Amino acid sequence: MIYDTVLAKSFSRYDQKRLGYGAFVSCLFIILSLCTVFKPYLGPVHVLSLKLFIDVDTKMLITSSSLQIAKVKGKETKKEELLCTSEERTEFCQARGDIRVHGKSSTVSIVSSKTTMLEKTMSRSLKPYARRGDIDAMNRVREWSVKAVNASQKAPQCTQSHNITAVLFSTGGYSGNHFHEFTDIVIPLFLTARQFNGEVQFIITDKRPWWISKHKPLLKKLSNYETMDIDGDDQVHCFPSVTVGLKRYQKELSIDPQKYSYSMKDFRDLLRSSYALKRVEAMKIRDGLRGKPRLMILSRKRSRSFTNTDEIAKMAASLGFDVIVKEAGWSMWGFANVVNSCDVLLGVHGAGLTNILFLPENAVFIQVVPYGGFTLDWLATNDFGKPSKDMNLKYLEYKIGLKESTLIQQYPLDHIFIKDPPLVEKIGWEEFKSVYLDKQNVKLDVDRFRPTLQKAFELLHQ
Repeated sequence: MIYDTVLAKSFSRYDQKRLGYGAFVSCLFIILSLCTVFKPYLGPVHVLSLKLFIDVDTKMLITSSSLQIAKVKGKETKKEELLCTSEERTEFCQARGDIRVHGKSSTVSIVSSKTTMLEKTMSRSLKPYARRGDIDAMNRVREWSVKAVNASQKAPQCTQSHNITAVLFSTGGYSGNHFHEFTDIVIPLFLTARQFNGEVQFIITDKRPWWISKHKPLLKKLSNYETMDIDGDDQVHCFPSVTVGLKRYQKELSIDPQKYSYSMKDFRDLLRSSYALKRVEAMKIRDGLRGKPRLMILSRKRSRSFTNTDEIAKMAASLGFDVIVKEAGWSMWGFANVVNSCDVLLGVHGAGLTNILFLPENAVFIQVVPYGGFTLDWLATNDFGKPSKDMNLKYLEYKIGLKESTLIQQYPLDHIFIKDPPLVEKIGWEEFKSVYLDKQNVKLDVDRFRPTLQKAFELLHQ
């Protein structure tokens, strides 16, 4: 107030404005001069950035902590950062800076010279498998620690340095089940790693050697480097950045193109390239066109198998299909190419139906739903029905009647399992699985099923 009063009395309003501008310019000149003189003695300027926000799709808490080091003496800006995301079906952490991975201790360290404030905020333990909330699956997955450490006191010394980013994930969980391998690992791995165009190192924990062999063609398309088995490794591998865990859309065998940069079409295109699949489109039947559409009956040796496969095949042939009967095997390459040669795939609900991923565009997929009430109907729809439409397949569903189930040979007609199949919540998943999935086979009523196959034939005309 005193300063303003003196200015008002001594100078005109125009003079006051000129004086103010002059003072401002003089101050800038003095500051710049000081910076020039003392620049050699100035150290890095540290800015702590803490982020906290809510993911709008999952309503889950997402936290981020970062330490930014300003550019000094012409050196590039260095930024240590940890961003951990928790969603409905997965959680993953993305870290960058001086990253050091030690397999034997299951630790990913973010090394900084000044981590006092960050040691509490930049720390997370997680299991890098994309089926969050499934206790049985997660019990088979190793837990990893991602944390900030002080360079001078706690940091492990690098023994191997890499100049590319890394993605660390588990092949534990439900590996061995074809469905879970794709929905929990392969598709999430595609979502996480495709952006790097091959310049990414895959680090596998809970390694299953057969898993790598089985999916090797796809792994080669996603990474230019051999996968690294990290469990028990006492080396300290250093990277500029790492993702621990995998991104995943909450629905099975699906990708939301609005949330991610990719779609199921992009993933299926990659599969086609990985396994050298020849057919892009299914046969489109036209009047006068020679050749028969090929129908695959997917066979199963254990439960949920067709007990009258020959009868089904004969009826399908009478409608004009070229019929083959196959069981999925461990040779992914060979079986993928057989599936890709088909125009229609028919099978009972189960992991083998995951092979619809290899069908050509506009092929017809027929899912036979075993007897089991609402729970099995829900599983069939959400595991394969809805996902197949995102794959640009034409979907048909056939729900068997009680007389087509072998359960009537195991339980009296007035038994609750027959009379009124309970929801899985009432009897527990293990008992439900034991009854309706592990003990049940299917004898299709070919007369009742014939209209479904006729509809499949019609769809190939469209």
